[in-house]
Amino acid sequence: MNLKGRHLITLLDYSPEEIDFLLKLSKKLKDQKKKGISHKVLTDKNVVLLFQKDSTRTRCAFEVGALDLGMGVTYIGPTGSQMGKKESVKDTARVLGRMYDGIEFRGYLQSDVEMLAQYSGVPVWNGLTDQYHPTQILADLLTIWEKFGHLKGIRLTYFGDARNNMGNSLMIGCAKMGMHFTAAAPKDLWPNEKLVERCKDIAKTTGATITLTENAELGAKDVDVLYTDVWVSMGEPKEVWQTRIERLHGYQVNMKLLNLAKPTAIFMHCLPAFHGLDTEVGQEIAKTFGDLYPNVKKGSLEVTDEVIESKQSVVFDEAENRMHTIKAVMYATLGEPRV
Repeated sequence: MNLKGRHLITLLDYSPEEIDFLLKLSKKLKDQKKKGISHKVLTDKNVVLLFQKDSTRTRCAFEVGALDLGMGVTYIGPTGSQMGKKESVKDTARVLGRMYDGIEFRGYLQSDVEMLAQYSGVPVWNGLTDQYHPTQILADLLTIWEKFGHLKGIRLTYFGDARNNMGNSLMIGCAKMGMHFTAAAPKDLWPNEKLVERCKDIAKTTGATITLTENAELGAKDVDVLYTDVWVSMGEPKEVWQTRIERLHGYQVNMKLLNLAKPTAIFMHCLPAFHGLDTEVGQEIAKTFGDLYPNVKKGSLEVTDEVIESKQSVVFDEAENRMHTIKAVMYATLGEPRV
């Protein structure tokens, strides 16, 4: 399978067979790294990481992955570029495309990453936008495959604000790979109707199902994977915390929900997670809202500390797999790997 020259903007653009290829390549590269087998196969390439939003996992995964492949890496942080300020996205794309072999973008607007892809002339990889987060989903799929030995037929429920980039992208990934996706969220926080219908159309060809419910306990019953994300995304104002906590506290993944799932179920989170008093934000939220919600008093928001520290939690396996799957994406779109 040849993916050379392709962008990764959203997994909607990739077939199940292409996603399967990327996952197998990820596993191969992971095995090689664990065994200490060098795979510096792209020593003549250079990539740029263009970040409007800071990130631990995305930056480290791209940097280490690129270095493992032998590439040069330039990181441009939120204050290091004039893109969208003194220089248009289109012009930035045409400049960077003449200097680099690939461009990663992590920011806000989906239209920005699409513009980079349209005008750069080199592969562009979406490290996160407000609408989609495809590299995270590849890591999630690899993690689920490693834990269960297969993807088809796996039942996954996403709890919380399901209209965001993670809700959208998990629904797409499940539809593509024949998995059963459920969003457990308030009705007005369900994914966009047009995207839901598109995923349902995909599901007809893969055996997947798409379910939307406001009932958290129904969403948790007999599932294989419980998944959640932060209730307030990076860049949103502090004022939305109260509203989100009021709306979403009933969708917190706690031991009660985890115990409704299959005994073999796993818990997943793309991180960072608010599950204790070890962060400044966690302490502030607990102080402000702890008297209203018992778990919040302990600094736990979308997930409790008991769940994330349980044996069923695989959040750090996910975090590691960001590196292996991102490396596979870069290798596949810049080289000609085989699996």
